[in-house]
Amino acid sequence: MQLHIHPSTLELDQSRWQQYLSLLADPFSQYAFHAALEQSGSVGGDSGWQPLHLEITDNGLPLALIPSYVKTHSWGEYVFDFEWANAYQRYGLEYYPKLISAVPFTPCAGPRILLAEGADLTKVLTFLSQQLPHLCRQLKLSSWHWLFAQKPDWQPAQEQSWHQRIGCQYHWYNENYSEFSDFTARLTSRKRKSINKERRIIAEQGIKFTWQQGHDISPQALKEFYACYQSTYLKRSRQGYLTYEFFAELLTKMPDKLLLVTAATDESALVSPLASPLASPLAYSLFFVDDETLYGRYWGCLEEVDFLHFETCYYQGIDYCIANGIPHFDAGAQGEHKLARGFVPQFTHSYHYLAESGFNDAIKNFCAAEAQQIEHYMQWAETALPYKSDEHN
Repeated sequence: MQLHIHPSTLELDQSRWQQYLSLLADPFSQYAFHAALEQSGSVGGDSGWQPLHLEITDNGLPLALIPSYVKTHSWGEYVFDFEWANAYQRYGLEYYPKLISAVPFTPCAGPRILLAEGADLTKVLTFLSQQLPHLCRQLKLSSWHWLFAQKPDWQPAQEQSWHQRIGCQYHWYNENYSEFSDFTARLTSRKRKSINKERRIIAEQGIKFTWQQGHDISPQALKEFYACYQSTYLKRSRQGYLTYEFFAELLTKMPDKLLLVTAATDESALVSPLASPLASPLAYSLFFVDDETLYGRYWGCLEEVDFLHFETCYYQGIDYCIANGIPHFDAGAQGEHKLARGFVPQFTHSYHYLAESGFNDAIKNFCAAEAQQIEHYMQWAETALPYKSDEHN
């Protein structure tokens, strides 16, 4: 078996990358997604994200591709390790650069170790574990981090000697609902009334919504969305991580994976943002979608309206899942407010290797204490769900 490193997505042509995907429809594993990040300048350069994809072969035959990035900071990962970096600094050691196997700016669990047909994950992980000390020494990396592993990979990962961190997210599940009221019928009366009130306040202001998918998304609508996306960051005196060119490239290369939700008070704005100077949309939300999951990703508004965020980012997503028979809605990172809206707490798993063994005991204790806190929180979160006691397992 051999480990190969590729310092550019574009060095791996699409056909070579896709041979590791087989039937995977996950949008964040696609060649087009990672290529768009690089071509648009969202990664590379001075972004602090440098592509360095790992490929494992056996006698020249493909086994696994592990999309990865060398990091010179810890922003945009959502499994935060700033305390680890501070500990290294206190001991006069460099924590950066480090290597992460993850999707930039995307806290969604999914396949991070892309396997060729017939490849065995345990065999791949065992070989990778053997190679990590050499890789870190060769490239002067402090560590390797596998973020947001998909659930089928948890058990093989735990068989290795890596540190495990757990986290919590909130997901919604479609129980074969025919309409939104079928979902709210499963909630307690107080929570059902609260959600209906939030939706009614939006409707009474004449705010309407449209869904555009794929090639139905116009370049003008994408520009309007990007202005909203940037406005969300500018409120915190920051720039968004992603460039407009990234989204434009996705619209060209993987349009079927994109869903754009538009909120506007004037119906003409829903059809064409250019129809009237008074017909500017209020907000946009951009989702990714595949056959199994709707992924809530980016949002922004041009005008602050009570409950507009919940409607645009959550309730419209639920409506879309119901209308299209999508069983799972991953609405993004964080957000305890999702509990009251029927999103169920879920564990996330990440795995970590540190080249400096002197930190292993401290990191092990850190992960154990963090896991205990998360598990206690998850127990509480289950009790805070709005479902009737006989409606949620």
